[in-house]
Amino acid sequence: MRIVAGKWKGRTLLSPSGPVRPTAEELRDAWLTPLQAELDGARVLDLFAGSGALGLEALSRGARYADFVENHPSALHALKANVATFRLKERTRIFKQDAIAFARRLPETRFDVAFADPPYHSREAELLVEQWKQVPFARVLGVEHAADHRLPRGTATIRVGDQMVTIYRVRVGASMSAVPDR
Repeated sequence: MRIVAGKWKGRTLLSPSGPVRPTAEELRDAWLTPLQAELDGARVLDLFAGSGALGLEALSRGARYADFVENHPSALHALKANVATFRLKERTRIFKQDAIAFARRLPETRFDVAFADPPYHSREAELLVEQWKQVPFARVLGVEHAADHRLPRGTATIRVGDQMVTIYRVRVGASMSAVPDR
């Protein structure tokens, strides 16, 4: 597994052992490339972070800070090793917590961009989207899921093989609210 683009393009990431499923390089690229404008100088959140590939990819592409939330031991080991390898301790924070519980405590628009890669075919993706709709803790939320797992409609979807990302955005205006696809 490698960083796909940006200043660390081609650098290798340590992958966790066990039942953790890292986001494939092709999907990461298809997910982050359309978000490039939002990533420049952004504060990003990587929920269900695993190795941290999404947050590290965002930092490689110009994000300023990244917070990672993960509670699986082997994933935490890989995540900490990757942050250390890239010498990013000053620009990152790692939280050993349940991602849904963490998201429930966030204020509105705390982050510019949030990534979430919950276990496929679990209810955690729906729970996270519901929480975001109540309190949109990031201006942009992308949730990875299996292509046959339908989530509430977002503003965009990206499909690579049997994997999909649904993107949600807040509308800036009189009130910050979630915007569904038109």
